[in-house]
Amino acid sequence: VQLQASGGGLVQAGGSLRLSCATSGRTGSRYSVGWFRQAPGKEREFVAGINWSTDSTYYAESVRGRFIISRDNAKNTVYLQMNSLKPEDTAVYLCAGRYGGVGMPFDHWGQGTQVTVSS
Repeated sequence: VQLQASGGGLVQAGGSLRLSCATSGRTGSRYSVGWFRQAPGKEREFVAGINWSTDSTYYAESVRGRFIISRDNAKNTVYLQMNSLKPEDTAVYLCAGRYGGVGMPFDHWGQGTQVTVSS
């Protein structure tokens, strides 16, 4: 399975960005995709996840109500809509996948995309 993240960029505080995670090689519907982020000097943290078969979604408290994770079956793509962005959301965002429900560990990782939020 391969995952490729895209859509990062520079945005002002309060703005929005939509990240995409294109998947390929995934077999079956029992698959989950998660978004993680890592800021300089900080540990990688879970941001949001979606169970492909049940459509159940999960969010970190820091982004709940501002970020929305969704999927497009036809495009084998998972999106992360990020609204009301804050400078503390600045990080490299990575998508990852695993067979089964949302939970650790994630086995397949894509490369990251940089998100920078200016104040």
